[in-house]
Amino acid sequence: MEILGASLRICVDDLDTAIPFYERLSGGRALRFERGGVQVAAIGSFLLMSGPESELEVLRKVTATIAVKDVDEAHRLLDGLGAHILAGPVPTPVGHNLLAMHPDGSIFEYVDQNHD
Repeated sequence: MEILGASLRICVDDLDTAIPFYERLSGGRALRFERGGVQVAAIGSFLLMSGPESELEVLRKVTATIAVKDVDEAHRLLDGLGAHILAGPVPTPVGHNLLAMHPDGSIFEYVDQNHD
């Protein structure tokens, strides 16, 4: 499995207030989207999320988002290593993702940009 990078997941009260800081910090522009009632802004290595507390409570349990070359390959490897697949792989607007709990109990989201 080829890991391409990781994003730090940060829950914020107000995306519009948080975005300028992280854009200046990272030198990048925010890519905004919505998923499941949560507003998201991807800026460099940061993934800012804002929304209903019930949704954020779940998202806070995910340690990081790991970008991989192929989520299906990650799925096979994680399964073979004893990770518990919590969700996915499922299609996203840009590729696929899955949630996996590692044997130590930490939860990670794995994403790719592959299209069917």
